[in-house]
Amino acid sequence: MTDVPEFCRLDRRKRAIIDAARSLFVEQGYERTTLGEIVERAGGSLATVYKVFGSKDGLLEAVVFEKAASGDLIIQHAFAQGGTPSEVLHRVAQGLRTHFLDPEVVALVRIVIARSVEDVDFARSFFECTAKRDHASLKTLFDYWAGLGIPMKGSPDLLTDMFLDLFFSDVHTDAISHGAGLDHSPERLRARIDFFIRGAGLEAAQLQHAGS
Repeated sequence: MTDVPEFCRLDRRKRAIIDAARSLFVEQGYERTTLGEIVERAGGSLATVYKVFGSKDGLLEAVVFEKAASGDLIIQHAFAQGGTPSEVLHRVAQGLRTHFLDPEVVALVRIVIARSVEDVDFARSFFECTAKRDHASLKTLFDYWAGLGIPMKGSPDLLTDMFLDLFFSDVHTDAISHGAGLDHSPERLRARIDFFIRGAGLEAAQLQHAGS
């Protein structure tokens, strides 16, 4: 049996290695970063990196999936706070905007795009861990509202796709263009979400249920 102090030390080393790798990947790119540089910044040894992550590719997966999987938690947290569909969707939108347009996330998406061209399995794993999980989490909200009898112009699946596309398109555009000329103002976000809510038929339903 592994004693607790040793387990805690390994966990701290793992955390330090992931943090160092993420910083270096963002600063200078995945290809230009060596495991030696990561170990130098994080402390520890190459043996620990190989023991915990298996390879540089394994370390990249740990870095990317940890950061990118946060969208699911944002959606759950926004829903848990309660409110009308309009209030919840605006809350989700604000959380996703902050997450997806974080410079670290954009930089990691840039790495993912390049890596996915060479590694189909990596691309599929990334999709399962991020977009698919976010879709399932958000669809739960629309399914819930539909179960309450709130009318919607579109199926929960379709509305989920359309809502998330507002954010996926922005982060992909930012990753490719390096943010050239894009408007990420709160006003633009609110206008887009208001437009979505009206198009989905949730504005009137929101008013009907606001006093319930």
